[in-house]
Amino acid sequence: MSTNRTDIRLAIEVWESIMTAHARLSGDFGARPIWSEASMREYDVLYTLVKRGEAMRLCDLQEDVLLSQPALSRMVDRLVTRGLLVRKPDPEDGRAVLVELSTEGARVQREVGRAHGRDIGQAMRALSPEELREAKRLMHKLLAARPE
Repeated sequence: MSTNRTDIRLAIEVWESIMTAHARLSGDFGARPIWSEASMREYDVLYTLVKRGEAMRLCDLQEDVLLSQPALSRMVDRLVTRGLLVRKPDPEDGRAVLVELSTEGARVQREVGRAHGRDIGQAMRALSPEELREAKRLMHKLLAARPE
């Protein structure tokens, strides 16, 4: 077997391992009783806004969440209707709209985030601190190397 075929096979096995771990852990997290005020996907939007620390355009928000543009637009509409997000004009482009967390959205994100953080911490106890740092380094390296 050539080195190239071995490298490709190993790459596929690693990718399958990453995806399987993601699917199983996401399933475990989704089964927890913490999602009454926001679903996991809604929480992802709220968390992304907190992580960025500023109002965002939908196109920028979409880069960080796992939703298509139409699905994200519908979700933002629902979150605005529920009072978790607010829309405001973009001061740099009068045609664009920004979304940001409302006070209630920030509260929901904090409460769900605390519980979800504990669940993540519990799941990650399978790895040592050194292994966690190495996994983080490797994922950052993988993301930095992706073609634009």
